[in-house]
Amino acid sequence: MSNYNFEEKDSFIVLGIGTELKSPYTDFAGINKEKADFWSTVKQDGSLDTLKAIATNDYIFAVNEAVNNKMMHYAGVMTEASLPEATRVIQFPKGEYLVVKGEGETAEELSNNLTGIAFGQVLPQEESYAYVGGPNATVEMGQRNGLVFGEMWIPVVRK
Repeated sequence: MSNYNFEEKDSFIVLGIGTELKSPYTDFAGINKEKADFWSTVKQDGSLDTLKAIATNDYIFAVNEAVNNKMMHYAGVMTEASLPEATRVIQFPKGEYLVVKGEGETAEELSNNLTGIAFGQVLPQEESYAYVGGPNATVEMGQRNGLVFGEMWIPVVRK
């Protein structure tokens, strides 16, 4: 099993530029392709660099959130600033979070690995906590030994 724990976090805000994911939520290959295409676009068009320029830290957030019955995916940063091109201010609640730590060859691999572990292994087996919705995020924190490392943060409630 992976490296994970449950911890209390203060509320925080992520400013994001996003896209609606059109694939059915059970189509992991389709969802992953849409996310990869989106990240390629925000890196190439400068949107990600614009976000990073106003960030309060070096973390890059890949946020998933259901909004008005749509599955949304955002590239975001923690910031108090705003941008005209930003599509959403994402409020993460104060409370307990499942935190899964990991690494990957790329940010995409990191996100896919952490998502698979969190939703495929930890949450289905967890007896004390449950995910009841709300935004969740993969947080790219940096690089070491040629690998991208980070965490997945998922708000949970005690059962």
